[in-house]
Parts: sequence; C-alpha cells; structure tokens
Amino acid sequence: MDFGYIISGFMVGLLVGVTGVGGGSLMTPLLVFAFGFKPVVAVGTDLLFAAITKSGGVLVHHGNHKSVEWRIVGLLAAGSLPAALAALYVLHHFTRLGADITPIITHALGIALILTSLALFFRAWLQRKAQKTAWPWQPDGDQPERFHRWQAPATIVTGLVLGVLVTLSSVGAGALGTVALLFLYPRLPTVKIVGTDIAHAIPLTAIGGFGHWQMGAVDFTLLGSLLIGSLPGIWIGSHLSSRIPEKFLRPVLASVLMLIGLKFVF
Repeated sequence: MDFGYIISGFMVGLLVGVTGVGGGSLMTPLLVFAFGFKPVVAVGTDLLFAAITKSGGVLVHHGNHKSVEWRIVGLLAAGSLPAALAALYVLHHFTRLGADITPIITHALGIALILTSLALFFRAWLQRKAQKTAWPWQPDGDQPERFHRWQAPATIVTGLVLGVLVTLSSVGAGALGTVALLFLYPRLPTVKIVGTDIAHAIPLTAIGGFGHWQMGAVDFTLLGSLLIGSLPGIWIGSHLSSRIPEKFLRPVLASVLMLIGLKFVF
C-alpha cells in the first residue's frame, strides 16, 4: 500500500467530515491529477469506496436517529438503479468494441463537478428557504410535497439523472442528491434529508462500482489504502465540524470544484 494514498484518503475524509461535501467530488479529481490514474479507474475505485464508507453512515442515521425516509429512497432508486445499469451497459458495449471510454468519463466528471459546485453555492439558500416553509413533522408519515401528485414522478426522474451522473463520474450522490432532496422536499428536516440521501447512495454506488469492477476499472490496492486513511479522517472531521467556520470553507471548495470541472470539460 502506498503511504501517499493513505494520507490522501485521510485528508479527503477530513474535508468530508468537516464540510459534508461528497468524497467523490474530492477524491476522483485528486486521483486523476495528483496520482495520474486514468479517469475510468479513479471513478470505478471511488464508487466502491463510497459504497463502503456510506454504509457506516446509514447505520448511524437509521439506527440512532431514525432519519431515513425509505419511501423516498425507493422512489429515487426506481429511477437511479435502472439508469445506472443502462449507463454501465453502454460503457461495457463501447469497451467490447475497443473504443476509448475515457472522453465519456472525463466529460461526465467535469459536468458533475460543475453541478456539484453550483449545488454547494445554492445549498445554504435552499436550506433557508426550506426553513421558512417548514412545519412540524407529521408522525403519521405524511410526506411534505412541492409538486403534489407529480411528487413521485419528479423524485424518480431525479433518481434517473443521479444514476447516470454517479455511474459515469462517481460524483453527485452526496452534494447533488442532498440539494435535489432539499428542493423536492423543502419541509423535510435536514437530518432526514442527509440520512435519506446516504441510504440511496449505497445501492447506487455499489452497483456502479461492481459494474466498473467487471470492466477491470477498480484498483483494490488503492481502494484499501484510501479506506485506511479516510475512515479516521471522517471521524476526526465530524468532530471538528462545529469548530471550523464552514460558511468560509464551503465556498472555497465550491470554487475549486468549479475550476476542476471546467478543466475536465474543456
């Protein structure tokens, strides 16, 4: 195992713990630019990395906080999982034909990073707007809705978009998923937004990671090194989050992600 990978995993985990920004938006560009991994290998490895690390998070949210809305998870998955399988089929088809899928992955990664950057910039505004329309959570299970009878189809379509983006880029399951839920369910408590988003990300990243593994695009030595470093990093970052002014750190990260995304696209 490379000590540099472990340190990188720790630093990314630390930032994830402090800011809540998804690991994919930080880890994948780091693997490409700092360590020279091919984008397809960086994406495939990061997808399995995300599936493993987020599994612990959903245990906390479901077991301790009861903050996972499984109905919403099911609606998102109804769109995202078929979309992920379709995207994997397309990638596998191009691979069998001997085509280079790097441009597809690179452009998808750039678009996902730009969208993630915008999501970070607008997340605080959406949270403030959601608080203005909030009402006490109904224990009988009634879902707060923005689109009334179109709420379920809108959630499925959102899942479909996330499924394609995450499978092609490993980016979006965290930041984009959270912002999408804030927009769709403005009266849902923040803790339920986060818990629901994490629960949905696990099967999505697992399917995407497995599909990339079947194409030979996962580096398991790298994966083990990143896990060794990131898990303590996330734990420490979570405890530091209340002491670090996130309102300054988050815009800086968003700006950096925007620049990296533009570099991938252009």
